[in-house]
Amino acid sequence: MNVLSLQNVVKAYANHIAVNDVSFDVKAGSIFGLLGPNGAGKTSLIRIITTITAADSGQVFLNGHLLNHLHPNEIGYMPEERGLYKKMKVGEQLLYLAQLKGLSSKDAKVKLKAWLDKFEIMSWWDKKIGDLSKGMSQKVQFIATVVHDPKLIILDEPFSGLDPINSNLIKDEIYELKQKGSSILFSTHRMEQVEEICEDIVLINKGKIILYGNVNKIKNDFKEHMYSVKYEGQLPENFALSAFDVVSAIGNEIIFKTNNQHSSNELLKGLLNQNVNIIQYNEILPTLNEIFIKQVESNNE
Repeated sequence: MNVLSLQNVVKAYANHIAVNDVSFDVKAGSIFGLLGPNGAGKTSLIRIITTITAADSGQVFLNGHLLNHLHPNEIGYMPEERGLYKKMKVGEQLLYLAQLKGLSSKDAKVKLKAWLDKFEIMSWWDKKIGDLSKGMSQKVQFIATVVHDPKLIILDEPFSGLDPINSNLIKDEIYELKQKGSSILFSTHRMEQVEEICEDIVLINKGKIILYGNVNKIKNDFKEHMYSVKYEGQLPENFALSAFDVVSAIGNEIIFKTNNQHSSNELLKGLLNQNVNIIQYNEILPTLNEIFIKQVESNNE
């Protein structure tokens, strides 16, 4: 089942088409990456999904129902430009935002206390937002995003400004929310984070989709048939394997490249015939960052 479905969505501003016939699905209970360079159309898509603006054409469905004015209460949105009021106190700010999402004052206090206790920040209740560090205010913004138990959580650069400890804290909460059934739409420029936590991605450039699918499948689709081999022993100076080019040889590690007509078993067999002891062997897959750069550059040509 899909929590979110976009079908042929188009959005234009004056003479600029920000979103050009975009269609993709976000599976229920998944972490989905919305990627693209600056100006690709990601923010325009998020604004449409959160009903801040409307699409010029196409349809958006949330849990199988056409997007409507009631759906924002089922969505939690943490924008890249944080939206907290600096002169308000943490407690009153969170209560206000929770009630905007449909919680009663009583329910909001119970849920907020649980989240503040979980993050060990109950003492911040009477602190002004303006007195908090960027990382501290980010925790508050995260609580405001998820306190109403939204079915779809949209996180735009959620780790920006966080130290490694607090990044891991937020990451753990994202995983826990997923386990409880929430779906997370995750937008960031940090490809290593996407590679770590996302199951599926869509890559947008110039308003159009240029890559969409499962992260592991995409990495396999773009592999270049390269293998890293670490060994013990001595290879002859003129060592070579037909159909396997040596990309680099440093110490007792060799990186080979071949085409898809030759299997990794052939490589291993050829090495073992040289009476060396293989201690580590793996295929080198491209990183999402490498794929991202190549696809965007190719699309821009």
